[in-house]
Amino acid sequence: MKKIFILTTLVIITSVSTFGQEAANVALNDSNQVETQTKKHNIFQKFMDYMNNMDGNDVSDKKDVSFSFIGGPFYGSDIKFAAAITGTVNYRTHSCDRNMEPSYASTYGQISTSGFWSVGVYGTTFFNQDKSRFNYDTEFGYAPRDYYGIGYDNAIVDENCIKLNQNEAKVHLEYVYSVLPKLFVGPSFDFDYSKAGKDVPIEVLDGKDRVVRSFGPGVVVQYDSRDLITNASRGVYAHLSASFNPKFLANKYPYTRLDFTASYYHPAWRDAIVAAQVNAKFNFGDPAWAMMSLFGDNAVMRGYYKGRFRDKHTTSMQVELRQHVWKRSGITLWAGLGNVFHNKETFKHILPNYGIGYRFEFRRRMNIRLDYGMGAHGQSSVIFSMNEAF
Repeated sequence: MKKIFILTTLVIITSVSTFGQEAANVALNDSNQVETQTKKHNIFQKFMDYMNNMDGNDVSDKKDVSFSFIGGPFYGSDIKFAAAITGTVNYRTHSCDRNMEPSYASTYGQISTSGFWSVGVYGTTFFNQDKSRFNYDTEFGYAPRDYYGIGYDNAIVDENCIKLNQNEAKVHLEYVYSVLPKLFVGPSFDFDYSKAGKDVPIEVLDGKDRVVRSFGPGVVVQYDSRDLITNASRGVYAHLSASFNPKFLANKYPYTRLDFTASYYHPAWRDAIVAAQVNAKFNFGDPAWAMMSLFGDNAVMRGYYKGRFRDKHTTSMQVELRQHVWKRSGITLWAGLGNVFHNKETFKHILPNYGIGYRFEFRRRMNIRLDYGMGAHGQSSVIFSMNEAF
């Protein structure tokens, strides 16, 4: 059923794209006919015009502000059938000229048949000719998510599954300053809130409270030579953050987190890009069940059920080939490895990750993506989003 849904969705998207482009080319042959048709356009035709206007709201446009949005159905193993809408606004502050890459803010909303919902905003704002940056990522939602406990050994036992019914809120803020060309350093702040359902036994939460909060300051070191943040074709990105959640800041379960990401982008051959990424998250101290490192989201270890594999530490790597195929359509193939572990003695269970994706160039260098990711123990999921995974 999943594969049929995926193939059907891809065919629909490709057909709509092709039909829209051909219709637009015919209409452009007669400007008077275009003017007449524009006056009579219904809602569907206006939508097709919006989809076919590839140059409108270009991510590299010199306009001060431009908008793009799209919505549609998708399927995820953790949330079942769902509908989502996602949009991006590109803009420039007064302290940045129009030859610079624009700042961006992306927002999304999702709701599913399982009762899951989430909304979020993330992005980057450039200031003073990119002498400083404000990075942010926020998410709020409810997830009737399955929970298997902490550690690899618990995650692989299906009988451990219980409904978590989790309310959650996450806020991550950074303000970094340029200290050398392409090198930034600055402070950060994190806030995490989670509430498990009242039917969840405390024992399976490792003895921690059902309601847990964590907040505290941090420091960030970032190197960024990418040509475009949201859809890089070349360059290197490295990000190291350390966040501190001490007891004297009213954290009942104090811990320190180190989070490292490094990405590399390189043109391979005509219309092809190879992208590679390494991720690592380490928690030291006494993190609660909700603050553990997780597998499975729309960027890292795509296809794994989010939160099934969780422990103090995670590491992963992935390599992706992005190939333009025809007109505004492209495909991606990726493969990766990862693991979750509690200490060096449990650093031994390697989990595979691989998948295929469809790309529709909604605007120049701005893609709609539909990914189908797979992993060990029958894990699989479909991800619908805007821009690349990393």
